[in-house]
Amino acid sequence: MAAARPGKKWGATDISRFMMSRGSNFVRQRTFNTSQKQMTPEAQATILIVDDAPENLVVLSELLRPQYRVLAATSGPACLRIAGAEPRPDLILLDVMMPNMDGYAVMAQLKQHAVTRDIPVVFLTALAAPEDEERGLLLGAADYIPKPIKPAVVMARVRTQLLAKLARDWLHNQNATLEAEVARRMTENDLTQRVSIRALAHLAEIRDPETGNHILRTQGYVQQLALALRQHPRFADTLTPRYIDTLSRSAPLHDIGKVGIPDHILLKPGPLTPPEWEIMKTHARLGSEAIDRAEQDISTPLEFLSVAKEIAHWHHEKWDGSGYPDGLAGDAIPVSARLMAVADVFDALISVRVYKVGKTYAQASEIIASGRGKHFDPDMVDAFLGGLDDFISIARRYSDGG
Repeated sequence: MAAARPGKKWGATDISRFMMSRGSNFVRQRTFNTSQKQMTPEAQATILIVDDAPENLVVLSELLRPQYRVLAATSGPACLRIAGAEPRPDLILLDVMMPNMDGYAVMAQLKQHAVTRDIPVVFLTALAAPEDEERGLLLGAADYIPKPIKPAVVMARVRTQLLAKLARDWLHNQNATLEAEVARRMTENDLTQRVSIRALAHLAEIRDPETGNHILRTQGYVQQLALALRQHPRFADTLTPRYIDTLSRSAPLHDIGKVGIPDHILLKPGPLTPPEWEIMKTHARLGSEAIDRAEQDISTPLEFLSVAKEIAHWHHEKWDGSGYPDGLAGDAIPVSARLMAVADVFDALISVRVYKVGKTYAQASEIIASGRGKHFDPDMVDAFLGGLDDFISIARRYSDGG
């Protein structure tokens, strides 16, 4: 006799006959399996057997223990307790017909908890109707083995499920490793991009050493102003978190075109003549053209370069159309350039130059207010004045004397 009749629990006589039927072959098989245990990839697996009949646990334990580490539970609650503890089982062999909490209820509980939901479960049951098997599989069972069990079938299916779990775990680990590497490279690329932008921006500062921390201050102003306007109906669609981040990292390139302005004009300690001023104004075009050439050297457009080009080219435009280089007016001026216009003028007003003294914060804010609807976007002026303390804080944090 190799197994109990359908629907019947194993008795002592059944166990004895089973062991006798295996005889010396069973002993030899255990010895062979034990000697091979370290040679199979799934050999270190832990299997939890759940059955309310102790005699069934004995039979399955005897069958599996030569090859695997075996845990046993005689009830659903005990199964949940063991499955949720360390070390967690790699596979659960679960009886369906148990009192108080049947196998289906146990399965539902296992699937509800993160620490147990991925443990494969194989139902072992005398319920052999197709609808019973379908119910178990729909609940998430990995397999469904009817009783009376056939040892060779149990061993084969157990090994199949364990190998499948090993493959899933390996794939999960590979994905985690790949995700970590991608995150590392993205962080590295982001840092490289930021450092490269800052290095390019400093080229303009080297040509004009009096600007000091100008790029840090204007970068801070632009970000603060964008954050203040992100819920405004006119700007909510544009000023997304991603765009504000792009805007912030692009802002330092707004005056990159100054590297093309001759020293006798860029460093002149007094007012510029009209011809000199016309040459100075070309820095907006020179900057955007330099960025445009950089864009042409890459196959995939980069958002931060596009925004940087907008800022460099149009941050001297005015709301009423009297700015340069293209005389754009109102909403025709990109949002990025309008934000930079406020930031750039405010910083220029409060900064000391060899040809002028710096304005006080109050004086500078009054000049910005007077430019509402003329030089600057009215809503941006309102946001600036409403958050003036934040702009003053940024100015002090990156002051040239600090």
